[in-house]
Amino acid sequence: NVNKKLPKDWSLNFKAESRQSLYRGGFDYEYLLTDVALVAAKKIGINTSAAAGYLMRIDAEGIRHRAIQQISYVKRYAGFRLSHRVSADQTFEKGDAPEYRLRYRLSSEVPLQGLSLDPKEFFLKLSNEYLGSMQYDDLDLEIRAGAFIGYAISPKQKLELGLDYRLDSFIHDQARNRYWIGLNFYQSL
Repeated sequence: NVNKKLPKDWSLNFKAESRQSLYRGGFDYEYLLTDVALVAAKKIGINTSAAAGYLMRIDAEGIRHRAIQQISYVKRYAGFRLSHRVSADQTFEKGDAPEYRLRYRLSSEVPLQGLSLDPKEFFLKLSNEYLGSMQYDDLDLEIRAGAFIGYAISPKQKLELGLDYRLDSFIHDQARNRYWIGLNFYQSL
């Protein structure tokens, strides 16, 4: 995840992500997908930014294209940071109906030493997200929760390791529970 601040309160975020499955009732490696995204954001208030971008998803079925729009609000308190994000996206794939999603995420970053995050210190990142989706006439809701332990390598680099839990398909089908181990690296330029 690479971030670049630009003049006049603009910023760019480039993100590359890959997902593999390692365990399904036993060790069973399977490559699942790769996402590549570019998002431009503009600060529109003291703690608020608006963003729009594009994501390309590559998997065994081909390539999907996703348009992204979002509003983020980040507030710093004594001892932690709280973020709200409302996001909409539309996914397009040749030969299939578009998928429309609306999501809300609440996340917090808490330094584990002192009241602010400084280089060479650990932090805890917790998140909860609700994601509604619609494709054709099918509606679904996915609930996500994440817990990560992070380390501020420098003022411009962070590393995180943690667990991402997802629950979906419980409206019309039997609920599907998924657990992902996440390893995230953030670089600011």
